[in-house]
Amino acid sequence: MRALLPHPLLTLGLFATWLLLSGSVSAGDVLVAIMAALAIPQVMRRLEPDRSGVRSPGTVMRLASYVAVDVLRSNYAVGTIILGRRKRERVSGFIHVPLDLRNRYGLAVLAIIVTSTPGTLWVQYDRLSGRLLLHVLDLVEEQDWIDLIKGRYERLLMDIFP
Repeated sequence: MRALLPHPLLTLGLFATWLLLSGSVSAGDVLVAIMAALAIPQVMRRLEPDRSGVRSPGTVMRLASYVAVDVLRSNYAVGTIILGRRKRERVSGFIHVPLDLRNRYGLAVLAIIVTSTPGTLWVQYDRLSGRLLLHVLDLVEEQDWIDLIKGRYERLLMDIFP
């Protein structure tokens, strides 16, 4: 059975997504959805993605809550900058953040977190040195941003992804 359905959740998701996007459950659409749902996971098996388990579901929830709060705060801060209600002059810039995190899934989650937070942008990651180049819209103190990324996100991601 595993040979036919190497990724059963992916198969189910593809089948449902195909039918939702087609907007019809005619015999032809169902047949195409079945073919796509069976063929695409076979391609994924050939790519041999690494298995990644989550070690600490509680840490995932804590990280999600931190991200939610930080996104709300950043939305407010960027809004005040755009509307010109900030009294001091805004300084934007690039900073280098040395990362200890090497797990590619952890790095992908960190990239999503940084990029989805208004006012920050993941620019480049150097795998050899482990340095992240980050653009910050309102750069007050570079070390504060480094401490935030490493202490608030990277530490938790290293607990989540082995």
